[in-house]
Amino acid sequence: MQKLVIDSNNEGQRLNKYLAKYLDAAPMSFIYKMLRKKNIKLNGSKADGNELLAQDDYIEIYMADETIAKFRKSESLAGESVSKPTISNNSKDNEPLKDIEIIYEDKDILILNKPVGILSQKAKVDDYSLNERIVEYYKQREDIDEMFTPSACNRLDRNTSGIILAGMSYQGTRILSKMLKERTLSKYYLTIVKGNIEKPATIKGFLTKKETHNQVIIYLTKEDANKAGIESPAYIETRYEPLEHGSVDDGRRTYDVTLLKVELITGKTHQIRAHLRSIGHPILGDGKYGHKDINAYMRKELDLKHQLLHAYEIQFPKDVGALSKELSGKEFVAELTEEFSKILHSIIAV
Repeated sequence: MQKLVIDSNNEGQRLNKYLAKYLDAAPMSFIYKMLRKKNIKLNGSKADGNELLAQDDYIEIYMADETIAKFRKSESLAGESVSKPTISNNSKDNEPLKDIEIIYEDKDILILNKPVGILSQKAKVDDYSLNERIVEYYKQREDIDEMFTPSACNRLDRNTSGIILAGMSYQGTRILSKMLKERTLSKYYLTIVKGNIEKPATIKGFLTKKETHNQVIIYLTKEDANKAGIESPAYIETRYEPLEHGSVDDGRRTYDVTLLKVELITGKTHQIRAHLRSIGHPILGDGKYGHKDINAYMRKELDLKHQLLHAYEIQFPKDVGALSKELSGKEFVAELTEEFSKILHSIIAV
């Protein structure tokens, strides 16, 4: 028999998910069978697997150590010390975040400033995304939980730079995900768009993905989407505030441009890029939703090959749950990339 005691890093998750990670070579049908037969108990009582685990809860597994080992991919058993995972000799694994700014870190969360050109999460099996870098970074900590895998809780497009939030414990992942889902964590972006925007505004609409392209379409109303054959479009809301104005002259005509601070109220794929384009203010450099002539000029004269969009700031709510109280109401800023800053000073007087 083995007894597992839940610590603060593992509380808040469901029993069935915890068991699936611990007995990671066992099918779920086997785990549920053991629960039904009371070969696995929670706090000395029968459990169905849907219970939320709290700190100091204990799980009893009434099987021989050899049997448990057979259903675990990991060789270490409960009660044994967990050694630090071996890191490969590949330099990217030895220093997985060497080219990425760490804005904040504690035992539960990690806040990074993602550069342009790095995927937040894998698009293909062999991709080495920021998510994999975070996992390798976690492995280098002194005290790790072998059943926990850290992950990025928000996503940015490959060529959008700025703030990435990662959960570095079950507790951190759960609370960050809850904040993002309930929109209690405010997110702000900086971008430069075509046109002269004078006043702040909140724009609303409905979004759907194109079936054959990695693009989205914005409809002003749900009825418009329904008329186009879209039954369940996603509601989106974006708020923006103009900060500075400038211009771009491609030799044929002059285009007004505006530096915007954008608040993402909802968070959907390509929302900011497509939403701003839908109101006639596409982001400079955006190959999917941008203005062809301006983009051609920006590429030729300033070597801009991607959208100028940067996840600039986050603000934590007053209630941060079990996270560090230092985070209560705290703001974090990711400095602009050198490229964004250079272009900003070239076309806008700031």
